[in-house]
Amino acid sequence: MIHVCSLARLHATVDETKARHIVTLLRFTDKVTRPSHIAAENHLILSIDDISAPMDGMTVPAQEHVQQLIDFATRWDRSAPMVVHCYAGISRSTAAAFTAACALNPQRDEMQIAQAIRESSRTAKPNAAIVALADKLLKRDGRMVRAIDSLGPGQDAEEGIPFRLDLL
Repeated sequence: MIHVCSLARLHATVDETKARHIVTLLRFTDKVTRPSHIAAENHLILSIDDISAPMDGMTVPAQEHVQQLIDFATRWDRSAPMVVHCYAGISRSTAAAFTAACALNPQRDEMQIAQAIRESSRTAKPNAAIVALADKLLKRDGRMVRAIDSLGPGQDAEEGIPFRLDLL
């Protein structure tokens, strides 16, 4: 299973879930201290901003970032949970969890996965750029984008409440 949280809740979520893999989606990675029991090779760091289009001085999610995420997720042995986090636990992390779930379950309906996210988090607002790139890389023919669009904007929040996304 995948757990989604904010940077502020990273260590508590890893401890509570007994996770062994982490995905960090945060431009300023110097703010992240990897829990000591997580091996470096089990921590993917994607240095990106929470934007969907290029902006001066910022790093927009790109195909290579999403490919690294897909590769990391598909190498994960699932013997212990994975934690995915960004700064607020609302946009980049929810898009990454959605991407990982789609990559790990190629036959599972995208709408079903998106609905599971919404049921678990009323604040989830998956980053559109990450989802669009994942849709293309996973050859989902726009279904991932439509599934996320169907969720609507979600409830405004400064920090998302940690949630779990089951893979089945």
